[in-house]
Amino acid sequence: MNLLFAPHDCREGGAIPLPARIVGILIAFLLVTLIFAYAFHSLQYHWGWESVYAYRQKFVNGWLMTLAISAAALFLSLAIGLCTALTQRSRLLPLRYLGRIYVETIRGTPLLVQILVFFYVVADAFGVGDRYLVGVITLSLFAGAYISEMIRAGIESVGDSQMESARAIGLTRAQIYRYVVFPQAFRQTLPPLAGQFASIVKDSSLLSIIAVSEFTLNAQEVNAFTYSTLESYLPLAIGYLAITLPISLLARRLEKKFRYAT
Repeated sequence: MNLLFAPHDCREGGAIPLPARIVGILIAFLLVTLIFAYAFHSLQYHWGWESVYAYRQKFVNGWLMTLAISAAALFLSLAIGLCTALTQRSRLLPLRYLGRIYVETIRGTPLLVQILVFFYVVADAFGVGDRYLVGVITLSLFAGAYISEMIRAGIESVGDSQMESARAIGLTRAQIYRYVVFPQAFRQTLPPLAGQFASIVKDSSLLSIIAVSEFTLNAQEVNAFTYSTLESYLPLAIGYLAITLPISLLARRLEKKFRYAT
């Protein structure tokens, strides 16, 4: 019976014993499996995996494209987020307000609308016709606005007393950020940044609206070819889960590793 309950010290940061974790995971997984098994059994659906299996390479290609787009967007959004967070602390007021306008505009509008505007308006005006490039940039701008707020919050978490002490010993502004601010902000922002990557992966599915051949669009095409909706979209869910689940687990580990004692 003790394997079904977490120890009292877990609320104070104590570790759950490995046998208890295994039993808890197995019971939770069994419950979820039974729920879905009952739901599909009640549906009395006649599965047609044969027709979908013929397009297996299309699923693989779409999954790899989603992974590539998400990875590229991650690195670009990190650069955008860092630059935007610094501009919002700039002494140059037009630059500071430009960063704020960008963040509030991106966070206040749907990603789907941004994709359409960037591809059919902005990219067309500058003569950029590569939908993959536009997709990566749009996704990076969207994620960069959220990442900038994470970084800004991490920077502002550093106490004013530490900044004043750094100035008192003669450190320049650049040295203060390098040796005092960034190491502490990194500890604060690393866990949510890991979680943001999982959001980038899922948000990349909206790029199908501009015909980017990523995972979601390929699944939609298979569904159109075979008329097997569940058989087309269940692999889609599993494929996204195969990417996001390891990232979520990594984010949890980073959160525990870099958690501050209070």
